[in-house]
Amino acid sequence: MRTISKRTQYGLKAMLALGRRYKEGPVLIGTLAREEAIPIKFLEAILLDMKSRGLLESKLGRKGGYYLNRPPSAITIGSIIRIIEGPLAPLPCASETAFRACDECQDVENCGTRVIMRRVRDAISDVLDRTTLADLLRQVDNGRSERAVVESMMYHI
Repeated sequence: MRTISKRTQYGLKAMLALGRRYKEGPVLIGTLAREEAIPIKFLEAILLDMKSRGLLESKLGRKGGYYLNRPPSAITIGSIIRIIEGPLAPLPCASETAFRACDECQDVENCGTRVIMRRVRDAISDVLDRTTLADLLRQVDNGRSERAVVESMMYHI
């Protein structure tokens, strides 16, 4: 299986940070880079991609920066990952948007590898396309709250 890139990891971190600050106004790229521990040049390229693909807006000037152009509940994790990584399918022959038969394949319609990789693609897509930025923020925040409760209940000698 292919793994997601550092670029995608950083992109998700940045989008979560912007989602957490939705309606607070633009966030400086330097602030995002520092708070999320993302190299600024890397972050600039990621945010420009997100802006050019319609997920972010930017504002120039003293109170400028980047911000989500729609609510976190309207942005899926799948859309973010597709912008950065491209198709979700583990093989080009399993992709719906970038289909390409494998060079060695003799019967693409009945290929066992393609059949199972399409199921993998469908499962990945189902999870990522049904999970919004708002959903993920709730899950992360709930996890932090639960951990804080457990840590506060721990007895230390």
